[in-house]
Amino acid sequence: MWERFGRLTPYNAALGMELAAAPAGAWSLKLSYREDFIGDPDSGVVHGGVISALLDVACAFAVFSRLKALRMMATLDLRIDYLRPAAPGKAVFAGASCHKITSELAFVRGVVHHDAPDDVIATGVAIYIFTEGTAA
Repeated sequence: MWERFGRLTPYNAALGMELAAAPAGAWSLKLSYREDFIGDPDSGVVHGGVISALLDVACAFAVFSRLKALRMMATLDLRIDYLRPAAPGKAVFAGASCHKITSELAFVRGVVHHDAPDDVIATGVAIYIFTEGTAA
């Protein structure tokens, strides 16, 4: 499923996210550190927009993983609490869970972290709205 979902937008493909195993049989997305992700050249810290993109994709994937058929959707709302900067040189991971789906909306919670899920960089909540049609 990730192979198909990960290629839905050129943006997702350009970021180079990978599906990674997570504790307790869950899944997460991995984004390796790249110099073009740096937001502060003096410190080497990853730009917050990269963290935001990773969390948005992880949350959307959590929705897709619960659907019986792939449906097109758009991010209606995404709120992120940045708890600390991502450490320079380290990969970041994001996992999410979709806790409610209605005929029009999906509600999701997610976390971005380094090596361990309790090494939290950011948390977020998102709402997705289903749009007409299905994914190609």
